[in-house]
Amino acid sequence: MEELKQQLKEIIVRDLKLQDVKPADINDDAPLFEEGMGLDSLDAVEMVVLIQKHFGVQIEDMDEGKEAFRSINALAQFIMQRRAGK
Repeated sequence: MEELKQQLKEIIVRDLKLQDVKPADINDDAPLFEEGMGLDSLDAVEMVVLIQKHFGVQIEDMDEGKEAFRSINALAQFIMQRRAGK
């Protein structure tokens, strides 16, 4: 799980081109959007594509996305559950 969380942080920083942010700066429980990292709706669309590309996991709708993108911990848990077929 720790390796997956690290990988997610690296993908977010690199692929969303977050300047002045290092993967180590991202708290596992911090919100990814709004008051947390400050990502916006365009970032959310891009993240859906990145999750599909890197992990083969589909985020079906906005409600599922809101839950999955709550934090790095939530996203890692979502990916693990989807990979396990739940």
